[in-house]
Amino acid sequence: MSVAVVVGMQWGDEGKGKVIDLLSEEADVIARYAGGHNAGHTIVFDGNQHILHLIPSGIFHSGKLCIIGNGVVIDPAALIHEMDLLKNAGINLDEQLVISDRANIILPYHGTFDKGRENSNNFEKIGTTGRGIGPSYADKIARSGIRACDYRNERYLRKKLESNYQEKNSIFRDLYGKELPSCESMFEDLMGYQETILKYIGDTHVLLRNKIEQKKKVLCEGAQGTMLDVDHGTYPFVTSSNSTSGGASTGLGIPPTQIDRVVGVIKAYTTRVGEGPFPTELHNKDGEKLRKEGHEFGSTTGRPRRCGWFDAVVARYAIRLNGIDAMAITKLDVLDRFDTLKVCTGYKYKGKIFEEMPADLDVLENGEPVYTQFEGWNQSTVKAENFNELPDKAKRYVDGLQSIMGIGFLMISTGPERNQTIHQGTLF
Repeated sequence: MSVAVVVGMQWGDEGKGKVIDLLSEEADVIARYAGGHNAGHTIVFDGNQHILHLIPSGIFHSGKLCIIGNGVVIDPAALIHEMDLLKNAGINLDEQLVISDRANIILPYHGTFDKGRENSNNFEKIGTTGRGIGPSYADKIARSGIRACDYRNERYLRKKLESNYQEKNSIFRDLYGKELPSCESMFEDLMGYQETILKYIGDTHVLLRNKIEQKKKVLCEGAQGTMLDVDHGTYPFVTSSNSTSGGASTGLGIPPTQIDRVVGVIKAYTTRVGEGPFPTELHNKDGEKLRKEGHEFGSTTGRPRRCGWFDAVVARYAIRLNGIDAMAITKLDVLDRFDTLKVCTGYKYKGKIFEEMPADLDVLENGEPVYTQFEGWNQSTVKAENFNELPDKAKRYVDGLQSIMGIGFLMISTGPERNQTIHQGTLF
């Protein structure tokens, strides 16, 4: 067994950063396969909190190779800023980081279009971060994207940018009555990142293939979560990439036959950022308590997260869709001061109970959650070093979730620190 995928099971923000950081101890290579700098993984390292947006969460382990795959879209300015922060923290990126030369580049006009569309009255508000992720993926699919490898040919890059710019500026002028910054200024900005990009790019597909042939252990890191997958999430309120486990194959060039296992990361309750349906969302004191106790504010945007009870319909859907064979549950400690906990096992809509995830948003928006109740434990779980040290009612809650979902927890997180974790197995 040498290749594992770690995937979020909800709407992102499940705590994947900490989980991947811990699992990286067992891996030789940690590779990010989708998303952009709209996602943030929060890690506590040496007592300090770090938020990574593009660079894999295994970067804090010396001797580990970290790869940004072809499925990721890269804003060069955001990447270099993140690299500088890590270098200041003492991380030697020169020996640890490789970027796919097939990764698409986010250009200034992508962010301009993203914000314009999101703030326009002519389009449905999705709740994006406005950082150009969607428009960049749209250009990738339209075959007009600029890739990291294009930095190797300055003349070709300029020609491609000029061609794109004419189209983009015409559209922007017609839609919003404004002009984009000049093409020449965009080109100069792009070339300002050329030296750094060229220093770190390579053919990561070949690199990964060689590592797998050498029996090295590869950990594939997703961003966002299952319910934000562009094909399988709550469309159109989703991200623009495949955040499910299948994205690891396309986003890294690893054949699906070489993926040995998939680990899902899930919160002990549910959160969501941005617009879109959220069946178990709480608009009461319990929801506010979850937000306060869980410090539920977006690591990328700072936006307050919407909070609700654990949704087992979402969880079972994620298990089947991703092929998850083990899970890591996070933020169990956030539930330490609740008298009663609820778990949604279905949606009641027009007299029918839905136990499978519907594609119809009307069911998700207007269906009534069917709940199973658990007693709260009103004791701290933070210092528990193994499962038996958890309060009895906390153990019943965890066991109840495992029973409802049909698979077990590899890891139980009871706080943000590395040592606030109960390990119940190994990754490889």
